Amino acid sequence: MPDQPAMGSAPRSFQITLLILSIVMYNFASYLTIGLPLAVLPGFVHDTLGYSAFWAGLVISLQYLATLLSRPHAGRYADLWGPKKVVVFGLVGCLISGLCILLAALTLSTPTLSLALLCVGRLILGIGQSFAGTGTSLWGVARVGSLHIGRVISWNGIVTYGAMAIGAPLGVVIFRMGGLLWLSLIIVIICLAAIGLALPRPAVTGSKARPLPFRAVLGKISGFGLILAMGSAGFGVIATFITLFYQAKGWDGAAFALTMFSAAFVGARLLFPNAINRHGGLRVASVCLAVEAVGLFLVAGAFDPWMAKAGAFLTGAGFSLVFPAIGVVAVKVVPQQNQGSALATYTAFMDLSLGITGPIAGFIMSYAGIPLVYLLTALLVCFALFCTLRMIRRQPDEPVAEIKEG
Repeated sequence: MPDQPAMGSAPRSFQITLLILSIVMYNFASYLTIGLPLAVLPGFVHDTLGYSAFWAGLVISLQYLATLLSRPHAGRYADLWGPKKVVVFGLVGCLISGLCILLAALTLSTPTLSLALLCVGRLILGIGQSFAGTGTSLWGVARVGSLHIGRVISWNGIVTYGAMAIGAPLGVVIFRMGGLLWLSLIIVIICLAAIGLALPRPAVTGSKARPLPFRAVLGKISGFGLILAMGSAGFGVIATFITLFYQAKGWDGAAFALTMFSAAFVGARLLFPNAINRHGGLRVASVCLAVEAVGLFLVAGAFDPWMAKAGAFLTGAGFSLVFPAIGVVAVKVVPQQNQGSALATYTAFMDLSLGITGPIAGFIMSYAGIPLVYLLTALLVCFALFCTLRMIRRQPDEPVAEIKEG
């Protein structure tokens, strides 16, 4: 029988949220395996193994590259195998990555082998995360119904950023206590526990219908993906350059600005869990993009730290619901047997955006100053808003709060 909660005195909405959390916790586990070594590995590669900063950066970047390249495959296999199998496969990848870190810690006397093990582990981790992340979203939708797809995507994002926020400082503490060996053992234990909890749960079968080819899926969701990519640029420039922006202005408190961005991001998802169902994905996305653009304009024109903090706060609040709001519409333009491929391909647009925003914005910054980066990004988000409004006119997305589950 499906693992639906029994409906008692608790509100149905609360029980649906509990069911969603019981599934997205596997993505929380996968992101913990990313967050725990994130602040440790660059120093380990540079200081302990003795390699340059280039290699230290490459070890980290390999995971993001593998995630980007493997996302479409994760979605396709989620459609074919069913999301539970894909989640378990992804968690096994995270487990293998932890074992690679363990072996790297045991081969310090051979720096080349240790570095190679770290690189292999990061590549496998990227693949594992893309499978686990895509699978948990689809597993959650299969359990609670497509009516609540926006809530599933929102909670998946909350646990993602929560795991990263917890994992990075916790990883530093563990590393200081027991080195890379202890850290790798903790990662292995987390993965084994997650796999052990996932295996007994009822599976959701994959579709037996013939899926659309990847090119067809990409063609159907590319417009939504491009809007997401433009909206994601705002997140990228805040996360990457707000510290340099504060330094250039001679201000303190850049860390607090990042905290406000993160708090607004999570807070908006918690405060407006049903906004997409009530008002429609594109309408919510248009409001969010407008708020994000205002925040970026505030940062660009900031002459006092409070303006930059307010801008970071509004950017985080605005960007928060962009991904789930547009994603809800994007996955509905393909047949059900292709929703995994659609969601994974859609997510890849954000991966790509975050990957290229840093270098492009850094190039502009080096020649024209940091404020211009925020101004141009605000204009880019305004263009995303324009595209969303045009999309609303072409294909109005009706609120779905009145839909009843069958």
